[in-house]
Amino acid sequence: MTSTQARSSSVLNGLSRARKGVGLGGRGEKTPRPPRRFFNRTITLALLVIPSVVLVVLIYGYPAIYAAYQSLHNGNLVEVGEYVGLQNYSLVLHDPVFWQSVEFTAIFCVVGVFGSWAVGLALALLLRKRIHAPGFFKTLLLLPWVVPVVVTATSWKWLVATPSSPVPRITQDLGLGQLLFLASPGLAKVIVCVYKVWLSFPFMMLMASAALAGVEEELYEAARVDGASSWQQFRRITLPMIARSTYISWVLMFIFCIGDFQSIYLLTGGGPVQSTSTLVVLAYETIFGNFQTGPGIAIGFMMMLVSVVVAVVLFRRIRKAATS
Repeated sequence: MTSTQARSSSVLNGLSRARKGVGLGGRGEKTPRPPRRFFNRTITLALLVIPSVVLVVLIYGYPAIYAAYQSLHNGNLVEVGEYVGLQNYSLVLHDPVFWQSVEFTAIFCVVGVFGSWAVGLALALLLRKRIHAPGFFKTLLLLPWVVPVVVTATSWKWLVATPSSPVPRITQDLGLGQLLFLASPGLAKVIVCVYKVWLSFPFMMLMASAALAGVEEELYEAARVDGASSWQQFRRITLPMIARSTYISWVLMFIFCIGDFQSIYLLTGGGPVQSTSTLVVLAYETIFGNFQTGPGIAIGFMMMLVSVVVAVVLFRRIRKAATS
């Protein structure tokens, strides 16, 4: 055997041993990893997770179970009361005030989610252009989200609440009459919805800006070369590329809207004549105003059911957008 043949045989033998997982100096097959190491790793991970799970169960699980128990009883803030089964749920479903609150909650959530998304996306697209001092404008636009709700609600109430407020005086000077925005049910609904959009668009703007930062500019350049208009670029490139972030922002904003108690309570208190009362405000008034814990908690559980359904639908859209 020549030296060349010997080297070729040695190389082929080395490759064969490497495929079997044997080192250059080792012998035999590669020994499998002992199962005890995997078992120890599982125990370690379980010990790290158990304290967090116990804490979550204590903080959220026990109050939820006790609240469900209270919703089946006719009690108050002091005592649980007698067991009445699903009577509290039936009482709530037959209450016209509840359905009035359901209607305004739906309006409030739809306007809050899609109104703030539209304004936030428009501003994010505008700030993406070359403008002077973009950081200054971003900081200025974040003020509605950063300033405490107590301050903003009080400011809006000062602007529109009384006949001597600035906005009613301006409408009167323009010949539109003296509009009492928080005294009329229809105008109060408009003010609350506009306030929610104004309060929430900075969050949507941040989400849209982060999503737009991941869209390559070359896509728009190629589309412009192919003769695509601005609307076609927006519909065919921008919206599909930021779809996943959009659905996530919708889920979060829906949760913020359906659970928004402070902005409505500070601005209108649910009035006039409960025209701006959402489900969370109605639940609060039922429990802490009328001292009826059973019906109030029943309203809360029905809110939770609706939130879960909407979240599941939107999360399916997120999964579809991620795989497309």
